[in-house]
Amino acid sequence: MAETKEKSLSDEKPKPRVRPIVRLGIFLISHSFHVSVVCCTAGVLALFLLPVLAKNTYISENALMPGSASPMLSNQHVSDGNRLVKDLTNPNSKSSETGIESHKIIAQYMLDLGAEVSFHKFHPQMNQFHPLHFFSSPDSGKIQENYSCSSYGINTVGIIRAPHGDGKEAIVLVTPYNALKSGFGEALSLGIAYSVFSLLTQVTWLAKDIIWLVADSQYGEYAAVAAWLREYQTPKFSSLSTPNAEMCPDVNNLFELKGHSISGSKFSNSFRRAGTMASALVLKVRDQNEQFEDTISIYAEASNGQMPNLDLINVVNYLAVHRQGLRVNVEKLWSLLNSSWLKSLGEIFESLAKVAKSLYPKWKFGIPATEYVEGTATLASSLYYQALGVPTGPHGAFRDYQVDAITLEISPKFSLDKVWRNDILLRGGRLIEGVIRSVNNLLEKFHQSFFLYLLTSPSKFVSVGVYMIAFALLIAPLPMVAASLYVDANSSSNCSKGDSSTPSAITDTDEHSIAIRSWRWLNSAKLVFIVHLWGAIVSLLPYFISQIPDCSPTTSFMIWVLLSILSLLTLNSVLASPLACAKATQEKEWALVKSVTISSVFIGLGLMSVINFATAEIGALLMVPMCLLAQPLKLDVRAGTLRSFCRMICNLVLGHIAFPPAAFFLLKGMLDGFGNANVGDFWMWVESLWAWNSATYLFIGMVQLPCWVLCISILFHTC
Repeated sequence: MAETKEKSLSDEKPKPRVRPIVRLGIFLISHSFHVSVVCCTAGVLALFLLPVLAKNTYISENALMPGSASPMLSNQHVSDGNRLVKDLTNPNSKSSETGIESHKIIAQYMLDLGAEVSFHKFHPQMNQFHPLHFFSSPDSGKIQENYSCSSYGINTVGIIRAPHGDGKEAIVLVTPYNALKSGFGEALSLGIAYSVFSLLTQVTWLAKDIIWLVADSQYGEYAAVAAWLREYQTPKFSSLSTPNAEMCPDVNNLFELKGHSISGSKFSNSFRRAGTMASALVLKVRDQNEQFEDTISIYAEASNGQMPNLDLINVVNYLAVHRQGLRVNVEKLWSLLNSSWLKSLGEIFESLAKVAKSLYPKWKFGIPATEYVEGTATLASSLYYQALGVPTGPHGAFRDYQVDAITLEISPKFSLDKVWRNDILLRGGRLIEGVIRSVNNLLEKFHQSFFLYLLTSPSKFVSVGVYMIAFALLIAPLPMVAASLYVDANSSSNCSKGDSSTPSAITDTDEHSIAIRSWRWLNSAKLVFIVHLWGAIVSLLPYFISQIPDCSPTTSFMIWVLLSILSLLTLNSVLASPLACAKATQEKEWALVKSVTISSVFIGLGLMSVINFATAEIGALLMVPMCLLAQPLKLDVRAGTLRSFCRMICNLVLGHIAFPPAAFFLLKGMLDGFGNANVGDFWMWVESLWAWNSATYLFIGMVQLPCWVLCISILFHTC
């Protein structure tokens, strides 16, 4: 007996210990509701705390050394710039219908300085939706057919070779100029650029080539810069005067400059190039006057939320404020500046900061309420323009080639008479000189500072390590809730179909049925896949709708809606039943659909955060609450409790807000007022997204819209 007992004890296997990480996962899944409430609340709170957590900007690259040298731009250079402004504003320079005279004047001024000058001719291009152009490198696009001589755009390019450089790097200065409809501000920006250009032909410290691009903006500032960059990066080896030369005599007259009679003239008919671009500055001057002081606005957002290196903005901000006495502006959502609830929230944070400081004086937490409101308005603007994915200026064309670039727009306080004109020329020129001198000091590309950041003011920013916390908290509950729904759906099904017999009484048929029930989620996965496939079809429909001639935005939008509904009904009848969610005989089938939907939303938001964080953040604010709260309305009606009633109201409200057109009109109404809302505005907005190859368009069509359809189908599930 003793031997038998010892043998039985030896045969018993010790139970494996559950690892702590597994225990934590089981705990979080079993308490997914409380975890969701805590994480979502903390995520929204962290988002509102970002202006408080913003840090002061600082220059990471020591080699930049802004302001370390005294400016060399003198009144003589200002006089040279003034002379160019007078010649460009002369009515005789605008006598030609194509603006050829203005280009001749600019080119002759460049030649007089000894620069290498060339013209770049380009044709206007059509921004047309094409499904294969997303996430692709910039290409030549589609040139308009049946163009005439008047449809040519002509960029004037001047290059200064660095006396101590090897020709491998260059700095680009861009001044948009429309010779046909130029205002005094555009002429003044050319005057500032020319004064700096004339200085740089004389200095000995220049180590990088300087390219001055006078971009012909009659077809858009971005189009002119992008066309020149395409030719610069991907040459076609074609002569400027070759195409349609016999039909366009004015274009040929461009080459009849006095520079040809000058010995050793550096004018060329071929496309001129310099080295790899280290950075680029786009300079503009507004005709309108500021009310208080001379200001300079910085525009940094490029396509799909790309931003230049923060050091470039820091250099401009430092030189403008501490050297030239200019006020630096970044874009704000002005509607938030007068928001009473935002001001109250700022006062609450300010009061909490005072309490925290009284408890621990070394803890520097909190900012004044007025600064919080301005910081939030700037942060919201930075989020919005990055999420939009559309460049805020011609600098965006450089970012497509991984060149750090920004647009600077100077707004003078007084009218641009002779006295104040000289002041703007001097201060603006010295600012550009200082930035070029700092970039000239670099031995490599910008890399020390941040590329992923949000601005709360020109001198404060939120880094990626801080703003990702809010996003991570918002999406953290999604996998836990998905796992909890899957476990609950299977356990309830097993309990309803099982019996009270002992485990030894389980037959092979029972094991087979359990195995089948464990794979029921594939039906829900099939449904979710079909709805996302429908989202891809909806995203491709505008490509065919845009081929319809003379179709208004409202008509195009209505056609899009009808075709989308028709394609959904077709998929419903052929492949599955998206509107019915799946087998209605299964009581917990909606839970499996919700589980797979939440999983797909988690994957979509995670991928989008890598491409464009701002889009993922705004999408999480709209989609996460809707996904977590979605439940059949019939169950809430049957329950009849206050909690179920509140959940039903929240589901209906979120169902309306999360619908993409409804979200667009709500945002447009908050910014511009609801009186100007039009159905065709949504089509025009979407059209701008696909024209700029914005990834936000794909996110709306392939993630947000399918998620909304699935959540609505869960709400109206016939359980």
